[in-house]
Amino acid sequence: MSRPYSIVGATGGQGGAVVDALLLRDMPVRAVVRRESAGAERLRARGAEIVVADITDRTSTAKAFADSEGAFVMTTPFEDGTAAEAAQGAALVDALTTAQVPHVVFSSVADADKNTGIPHFESKLETENLLRASGLSFTIVGPTYFYDNLLGGLDRIKSGHLDVPLPLDTPLQQLSRRDLGRFVALVLADPTNFGSRRIDLASDAPTLRQMAASLSDVFHRPVQPVPGRAESISSPDMQAMFQFLTDTGYDADISSLRENYPEVEWQTFAQWSAGIS
Repeated sequence: MSRPYSIVGATGGQGGAVVDALLLRDMPVRAVVRRESAGAERLRARGAEIVVADITDRTSTAKAFADSEGAFVMTTPFEDGTAAEAAQGAALVDALTTAQVPHVVFSSVADADKNTGIPHFESKLETENLLRASGLSFTIVGPTYFYDNLLGGLDRIKSGHLDVPLPLDTPLQQLSRRDLGRFVALVLADPTNFGSRRIDLASDAPTLRQMAASLSDVFHRPVQPVPGRAESISSPDMQAMFQFLTDTGYDADISSLRENYPEVEWQTFAQWSAGIS
């Protein structure tokens, strides 16, 4: 039997997208989850192996990664902060090294390597640096802003208002989670051409005005774009990120991604939004 690909965050948005893409390719999946849950049970029903592990516990996580063909890993600052995220990354790299996983894909964030000073960009960069020093074969992917972030305000959108703390006509590079999953599966299926590479990922770069127009078509009613300013955000981390997105913006090479990896079938914002109604 083929060795499995271990996926951290398999019941979440990013990890779940990777699981979907791997299963579509008939690649065996080991879902590394924090606890048994309805989501984990659904993955088991789809053929995934379920392993429970706390990613801050190096020993249990190394056991979860044992005999893997490859792994997708990610960290998050949005539960316990950026210091906790850096600790997650250190534990994961230790566990991956102990298990000697043949190839690792780490989901960071686009432009984390550009000295932005954004707190959660910097904490992800700490893990990138540990991975580079580990001796493991790796690929770092840098997602831009996810389309799916808008779903947290779906009721507001359906009421006719799209709120984003950006100027009206500033392009925002964004990424479909489906496209992230497909790209990661592409890397894990044949990591030969992706070793020691850092690749920022974006599917499209619509403005707030263009996003509102697409959503108007989806919901068959006017959706008004409501621009905002970064300084209105209470979280210093998110304030810094949206100020960066206003002043500088991500710089993923969308045209090259589409040219070099057509099998991903990169979704435009309009294509993605057509599926949320």
